[in-house]
Amino acid sequence: MNILAIGDIVGTVGCQFLHEKLPALKKAENIDLVIANGENSADGNGITKLSSELIFSGGVDVITLGNHTFKRKEIYEVLDNSLSIIRPANYPENTTPGNGYMVYDLGRIQITVINLMGCMFMEPLNDPYTVIDDILKKTDTRIKILDFHAEATAEKLAMAYYLDGKISAMFGTHTHVQTSDERIFPKGMGYITDVGMTGPYESVLGVVPELAVRKFREKLPVKFETAQGKCRLDCIKFTINDKTGKTLDVKRIEIL
Repeated sequence: MNILAIGDIVGTVGCQFLHEKLPALKKAENIDLVIANGENSADGNGITKLSSELIFSGGVDVITLGNHTFKRKEIYEVLDNSLSIIRPANYPENTTPGNGYMVYDLGRIQITVINLMGCMFMEPLNDPYTVIDDILKKTDTRIKILDFHAEATAEKLAMAYYLDGKISAMFGTHTHVQTSDERIFPKGMGYITDVGMTGPYESVLGVVPELAVRKFREKLPVKFETAQGKCRLDCIKFTINDKTGKTLDVKRIEIL
């Protein structure tokens, strides 16, 4: 089983680049399932119905989200009705649109995809450890994949050690910078601290550089715009044993 996880897709330009590159990549790497983080896929960040449709039509099977999930109110109804878009599971369960995990059925095998958000330097959401423990009690699929949307590398690594032996693979999102620490943990969990970004290369995390510089220098509100031009697609491929649910290989990929 080959599962591809794609880093935060930024803006329309990122969605278009995904369309250009993903079909050939799926064929070349013999991919069975594609998961992508889409919380920045709308221009100006957040996700809309249109940007989610662009991601799905580009070849993605499951969209995960993060701290910008609820910026666009139009997505609330989509989240409540979509089986393939999930938001961080540690938002308050009774008041938050959407679901925090889903089971993707490939016919011969089912795969649980989970989305969590970190709490360090982020919103003080429910404890992600307690939340994922509850989720794991509810699902018995052999293969389980987590998108942990978090700022701090230490928080991501701590979660990885906690989940080794409990899930098949974990990939980090949010920082938009691909890390070079892909590995398989001792009990068989595939891992990378951050899978990276899909969008404009000449940018500050997808934003026009001059605007980001102005924000840092002047400390005043700045309306960010998505940069244009040359793009990259950051992703990671997990090869997982169908029978044991353990990762056999981890391959970090950057497409320019």
